[in-house]
Amino acid sequence: MMEHHFVIADVFTANPFGGNQLAVFPDARGMSDRAMQALTREFNFAESTFVLPARNPAHARRVRIFTPGAEVPFAGHPTVGTAAVLARLGMVETPGGKATIVLEEGIGPVPVEVQLDGKAVMTRFSLEGPGERAASAPRPADAAAALSLPPTGVTDTWFASYGLPFCFIKLTDKVMVDRSVLDRSAWSAAFGRAWASNLFLFADDAATGENVYARMFAPSLGIAEDAATGSAAAALAGSLAETSPQRTGEFAWRIEQGVAMGRPSLILASAEKRDGKVLRVRVGGTTVIVGDGHMTTPDSY
Repeated sequence: MMEHHFVIADVFTANPFGGNQLAVFPDARGMSDRAMQALTREFNFAESTFVLPARNPAHARRVRIFTPGAEVPFAGHPTVGTAAVLARLGMVETPGGKATIVLEEGIGPVPVEVQLDGKAVMTRFSLEGPGERAASAPRPADAAAALSLPPTGVTDTWFASYGLPFCFIKLTDKVMVDRSVLDRSAWSAAFGRAWASNLFLFADDAATGENVYARMFAPSLGIAEDAATGSAAAALAGSLAETSPQRTGEFAWRIEQGVAMGRPSLILASAEKRDGKVLRVRVGGTTVIVGDGHMTTPDSY
């Protein structure tokens, strides 16, 4: 039997038992892919992470990210949460309580700013470039059907990605967001083989658009609903900045998610744009550690 130390963190919250749960295995050396997937399913959180030595000595660590259904090349709350756990455990240097570390993930090196602040740890990752956006958009009627909503509830739809693809569905208001229920049959017919099958539904405030209220369904990844989706927040920030008539500037959003699940989360997202082009996006929030322990896997794993 092999014994593995894990840490449980709540991400995108300053309060224990809020935010998005994450299991972090700080030292996954010698662990097989099968064991990583099995442990992820055992926790059954949206994601678990497995930390390995970096391939590049200039980087802090290599991180593999698993959902209950599959390994993914990138995800936001695992990036934010893993960096926070490594900092809190003293596995990365944080002189003066601050540092910028680089995590090696499936999409490549991801810089993460770390700031220790009492019991919570503030971390923020950045991604360069405008991201990817599909040439075609899903039909609003298909999106409405997948969410069990009337067609009038959907105001806009598009596909976009910063390493993990999403279908973005803008709804008329928060009531429509909370009213949404995934219709698996309609989702499978319209999105099962689409450019992106993960549905990120949201509404913003009419005055500024800076406050966003959101939910996310990803049945193809084994996630019925996600409490906080940092990778979607990155793609949303890049998309909104790209389509803004303002050609140069800094944009920022406060994204509330997980409220309908009883796990309220706050994601801080921003984008930098110059001469009509998005240069980078940043996504961050606080993380609190709520527990740790050990799990064992059979030698056959």
